[in-house]
Amino acid sequence: MNFKQIDESPKTFILVFKTGDELATGLSKFAEEQKLSAASFKAVGALSSVRLAWYSWQTKKYEPSVTLDEQVELLSLIGDVALYKGKPVIHAHAVIGKKDGTAHGGHLLEAHIRPTCEVVLTESPAHLQKYIDPDSGLVLIGLTDPQKTSTAA
Repeated sequence: MNFKQIDESPKTFILVFKTGDELATGLSKFAEEQKLSAASFKAVGALSSVRLAWYSWQTKKYEPSVTLDEQVELLSLIGDVALYKGKPVIHAHAVIGKKDGTAHGGHLLEAHIRPTCEVVLTESPAHLQKYIDPDSGLVLIGLTDPQKTSTAA
């Protein structure tokens, strides 16, 4: 994977993954190397294989739902970066398209690039912290300043 910073405010990067790179691991490594505490990203590309999951409320775990070992299009990848126990954590959802035009989506577990994946990642000036939500068991972004947040009615 190669990257280039393309803007300073907000700090924005282009990451270009190449054939054989693993997307989830690459994003995590980049977040750690850049010491990201808050960011969002989006991407498109193509994959030789992908594993996606869905969140089971009953088991409180991500359960594998889609495993494809074939050429697919990465139609959309969106996600965020936030700190959990002092380390950046990636949370990403993907939609992939098969050659017959069908699409599958879910929580990204693993994706192998072929031939490329282009990611635009924008750092947020705010530092975000994740916590374990006791109801869901998920690691979620916490809003720590209730004076500056609101809830929808």
